[in-house]
Amino acid sequence: MKAVGLAGAGSLIGAASVPAQGAAKPVGLSKMPLRAFGKTGVKVSILSLGGIFDIMSNQLILQKALDWGVKYWDTADCYTGGKSEEGIGAYFEKNPDVRKRIFLVSKSDRRDPAGLTELLTRSLERLKTDHLDLYFLHGVGNPKELNADVKAWAEKAKKDGKIKFFGFSTHANMDKCLMEASKLGWIDGIMTTYNYRLVHDDAMKAGVEACAKAGIGLTAMKTQAKKAAGEDPAGAKLIEHFTAQGYTAEQAKLKVIWDNPQFSAVCSAMYTVSVLSSNVAAATDQVKLSALDHEALLEEARVTCDGYCAGCSHLCEAAIGGQVSIGDAMRGLMYLRNYGNRDQAREVFAGMSEVQRQGLAALDYAAAERVCPHRLPIGAMMREASELLA
Repeated sequence: MKAVGLAGAGSLIGAASVPAQGAAKPVGLSKMPLRAFGKTGVKVSILSLGGIFDIMSNQLILQKALDWGVKYWDTADCYTGGKSEEGIGAYFEKNPDVRKRIFLVSKSDRRDPAGLTELLTRSLERLKTDHLDLYFLHGVGNPKELNADVKAWAEKAKKDGKIKFFGFSTHANMDKCLMEASKLGWIDGIMTTYNYRLVHDDAMKAGVEACAKAGIGLTAMKTQAKKAAGEDPAGAKLIEHFTAQGYTAEQAKLKVIWDNPQFSAVCSAMYTVSVLSSNVAAATDQVKLSALDHEALLEEARVTCDGYCAGCSHLCEAAIGGQVSIGDAMRGLMYLRNYGNRDQAREVFAGMSEVQRQGLAALDYAAAERVCPHRLPIGAMMREASELLA
């Protein structure tokens, strides 16, 4: 099955920015598909604009996203030191009628009620809006973070009209977070790491299924799932396979998620108009992956699993007595290696305690490496993180 012209829309990773006059409409349908966001009664675009970049200095991306039907915008209080929220706010200030057309999401790194209120207030000020459509706890790795205090705060924020819906994002121990959230009854939406490497994981499938049954809106992130360590000779084979089909391997990795109706959207960090164009083309062309396409992705995932961190950091961190947050260091390396975003990588690293940062390179990770399902060279990666992100 061919998707003629998709590959020409621009590579998803590392594409050069194109000027406004070159930002032609992507090949594909003119209308962006919408899906119900859980039981909220809201429909969202299946492609979400991830705001992990300096939107303040790149207003063109917001305009083209709107033009091409990407009306689910995701940001956080910490992205690019607040410039992501400020950039969206500047756009709304210049285009006040646009706000009501956007499903707007931001996140809080704080967990305590006072901190949540402080960061939400700041986010609303930066975003030039009186409410958020969805507010997340940022980077939940332990279901215990979803406690009674957070529930009470979320209910009050809804009652006060500051947020419409509440939930969390998760980069680590996702299966456990999903499963426990499905039982709570007060989580409206979740953004989780989910990709072609994880779609066959039984625990992840169970968590996704439970959330879908509970009516929780699901958004996938980190969908490209590049190797965190070592070479990737299988990657060239994958590129060759999908180029022959008329689209890129990166576009195929998005389509894997859209093939699952339990997910409402894919959130993608689209740094350039070229990347945005390519993703929009993939979202709107109606081409489905074939059985052979799925097999190609599964084989690449199998062959390269020894270099991918699957987010099960509770295993490796427990093995070393919880002395450092291996998951955070891995995420920082991912932003640096796979996205080329040193600033975001350093922000993640800076979020670790000073004691953890100082001890990162000195610990013995042999026990952690023994329990890692993918046998990652954790010690070498932690030393690299300490050297590159400090």
